[in-house]
Amino acid sequence: MEIPVFTVDAFSNLPFRGNPAAICPLMHELTDDLYQKIAAEMNLSETVFITSINPSDNFTTGSRFRLRWFTPTTEVNLCGHATLASAAVLFKHKENVNPKLVFETRSGDLAVTQRGEGYVMDFPLNPPTKQDANEFKDILKAAVGNHQIQDVYLCPITKKLLVRLSDSCERSVLTSLKVDAAALQRSETSGRVKGLIVTMRGSPDCQPGYDFYSRYFAPWMGIAEDPVTGSAHTVLGSYWSKELGKKKMLAYQCSSRGGELELEVRDDGRINIAGQAVTVLQGTITL
Repeated sequence: MEIPVFTVDAFSNLPFRGNPAAICPLMHELTDDLYQKIAAEMNLSETVFITSINPSDNFTTGSRFRLRWFTPTTEVNLCGHATLASAAVLFKHKENVNPKLVFETRSGDLAVTQRGEGYVMDFPLNPPTKQDANEFKDILKAAVGNHQIQDVYLCPITKKLLVRLSDSCERSVLTSLKVDAAALQRSETSGRVKGLIVTMRGSPDCQPGYDFYSRYFAPWMGIAEDPVTGSAHTVLGSYWSKELGKKKMLAYQCSSRGGELELEVRDDGRINIAGQAVTVLQGTITL
């Protein structure tokens, strides 16, 4: 069996930045075990499998596809960068003729449209709720040490914990955090947290004018640190929209690779997440 595979750097217009995802367009479904083995082999934060829903469609003419996302260790319910990368493969490499693609996923239908040089994803908005920081003192200690924090929020849907650094912190505090993935995982074993967002207010007066910064860690899902995380911004977008009183925001994820996301919180309880993508590899998996 031969399976086509593309490696796409999402949320970047340059190679080797943003977040890489492996994209496998398939003519038919494979077993879950094989999906997981391929994802482990690719060893990226996400490997995504695209399959047609209508047997008469192909990757050029079809407008609806099924998406499944796998980390090297498990299947996940929502992944932004791999969805963006999947749309880029279909539009660029498969020359899909439709103005909009809809992906059926564990998180419902996700639509992606082309906009200029990039793509806009229609995602669910996942509002977090305020928490007592004392309930998370172990995970906070493992993540940010003695740095002052301003807010702790938890999104029960995504199980992402949002920790906001104090406005008195410089951006360098966020970028220089040394988070021990094993210690972080040991600090929270209840199952209510599956990902940690560390965020801080941005510098909208300095070009290009980022409204907020973030980093994302998910050792519970087999990812020590994710370079640029669309799903985390379904939580971040909700939080910062209320804090800043803005619907449209420009965000930057401060991983070593870095990535830029354009956000628009909508009145219908969803969020548009936009970004660019660059293909860096095209090949074949032989089984």
